[in-house]
Amino acid sequence: MPRPLRLAGRETLLAGIERRFRAAGALPAVVVLHGLGGVGKTSAALEYAYRHQDGYRLVWQFAAEDEVVLSNGLSELALLLGVRGLVDGADPAAQVHAALAVHPGPWLLVLDNVTDPGAIRRVLPPAGQGHVLITSRYAHWPPPLGIEVDTLEPEVAAGFLRTRTGDDDPGSSAEVARELGLLPLALEQAAAYTLESGRTLREYLALLRRRRTELLSRGRPWEYDQPVSATWTLALDRLAGRNPEAIAMLRFFACLAPDDIPLRLLLPAASPTAEARILLGSLLDDDAAVDDAVRALRAYSLIRPVGDGSMSVHRLVRLVVLDQVAEQREWRAAAAEVLAAAVPEVPEHRKDWPVFARLLPHVAAALDPFEPAFRRVAEFLAWSGDYPTSRLLHERVLATRLERLGPDHPDTLWSMDDVAFVIGLAGDFPTAREQYADVLEGRKRVLGLTHEDTLTAWDRLAFWTGKSGDAAAARDLCAELLPLRERVSGPEHPETLQVVGNLAWQTGEAGDAEAARDRLAALIPVAVRVYGADRHDTLTIRANHAHWCGGAGDPVVARGLMAAVAVDRDRVSGPEHPETLLVRAALARWTGEAGDPGRACELYEELIPVRVRVLGRDHADVRKDLARLAHFRSLTGR
Repeated sequence: MPRPLRLAGRETLLAGIERRFRAAGALPAVVVLHGLGGVGKTSAALEYAYRHQDGYRLVWQFAAEDEVVLSNGLSELALLLGVRGLVDGADPAAQVHAALAVHPGPWLLVLDNVTDPGAIRRVLPPAGQGHVLITSRYAHWPPPLGIEVDTLEPEVAAGFLRTRTGDDDPGSSAEVARELGLLPLALEQAAAYTLESGRTLREYLALLRRRRTELLSRGRPWEYDQPVSATWTLALDRLAGRNPEAIAMLRFFACLAPDDIPLRLLLPAASPTAEARILLGSLLDDDAAVDDAVRALRAYSLIRPVGDGSMSVHRLVRLVVLDQVAEQREWRAAAAEVLAAAVPEVPEHRKDWPVFARLLPHVAAALDPFEPAFRRVAEFLAWSGDYPTSRLLHERVLATRLERLGPDHPDTLWSMDDVAFVIGLAGDFPTAREQYADVLEGRKRVLGLTHEDTLTAWDRLAFWTGKSGDAAAARDLCAELLPLRERVSGPEHPETLQVVGNLAWQTGEAGDAEAARDRLAALIPVAVRVYGADRHDTLTIRANHAHWCGGAGDPVVARGLMAAVAVDRDRVSGPEHPETLLVRAALARWTGEAGDPGRACELYEELIPVRVRVLGRDHADVRKDLARLAHFRSLTGR
């Protein structure tokens, strides 16, 4: 965020922040700026950060209002700190905590617009030489943490207006400041309007007072008098006569998340319905109209560019704009339609992941979890390896479907499936197994024994049963399932091949490595033909085949095959994707088993810090890596 240009009357507040941090008995120290919306909490926090930036080795700001966006912001910081890959699957909060605990020098985190203290407890770093500065409208913080940010003193507010506008009218400036409730945001907006319109403060005051009664009769986003709404209403009315597309754009933006709106991904839009076209007009298909609307809104300080073609709208502007629209439901529906159309169709395509990432905050804020596009974004997060954030979104979809469809609807059962799957991917194998048992029973009851969805749940229950340590039970589940799946779907259906591969793996885990190896060897050419050579499922089958070649007594072959899979997995999924790391761990193991324990130690020592960062030290796979590293070290005499 840029440094505030004109921060008036906040020297005492800034000194108080510094004093609180200096007096903290232990680090990390937390200070919370809380108060009314528009009172300048964020501006004060940013000014503090800029004034003291030379005293910190790292300064980072998070948008903390939405837990999904906050989780994504943690992933970005982890990437910056070098503890996370571009595609990653660890809990980003844990990654950031680990990095900050050993960071060489003091650091400052700014968590902006926290709405629920409970929701950020997992985000607060437990260790490290740093400070955390929080802004929030929530008032009930413990006294040692909280500093209430009040409105400006009347003299300061009036002086700000005179300096900002160049209108040296002490009486009018004092009256305007009072009418605007001494709120910094309202004062700045009033000054911007007078400069743009050419009105004096006295003229502005008269116009404001004429509209006050009407404005006070509307709903208000805060308890305080809402003269700031008058400022925006005046600007909006003026724009409506000059550029109605600008008003349409602002209403559209007001239905999305306030920050980093990827304008060029959304407008012009593809295949709008008649209802959306009525509201958004030429913005849907005319680049020039979009540009004109942006220029008009920027002239009134109603939006601001934030780089990379994105725009931001202050959250209070959004509330005022929507409050003035009678057709709020229609506008939200139109915005959701345009947003949903911008979400790519195939979450597993890596080339589309940057688009998914840019749309994520807006999908989380504005799209109904009932919409298919919402679920696609959750799936993208799972495919890209961000399992914690994926789980948050999938749980929203599940809650919505439970409420609207009930627990036995097929779509609700699919959401239960989605949540269970990402739980398993994140390493909680027993919970995934338990939840898939529930999904399977629900699908048997609702859809019948041979429905394709039932068979999918059956296969996944078998998989997580095996991951939980009961290979014999998993093998038996697969053996019972396979003839049903072949009869329902055919012998070379992708879902059938998954069961064949799962059965082969569980057979090996249950003690018959040769049978596992041979079944997987026969499956590879079929998988290449059905899935494609570079698909996730094909790479998994190849890796499993390599593993059981080693398990059947040929570690040299296993090492060679796994090395080839590692190259392809890195290319397809990225170097730090959880699946890539799984293959690298297998390569390290079979390198050691093939007679080179020293090289195996080197591979594990390179891999384990990354696996810890991605999966967490308590993940079962990480524990296996550590045990095998210890084993190979013992073979080298270390």
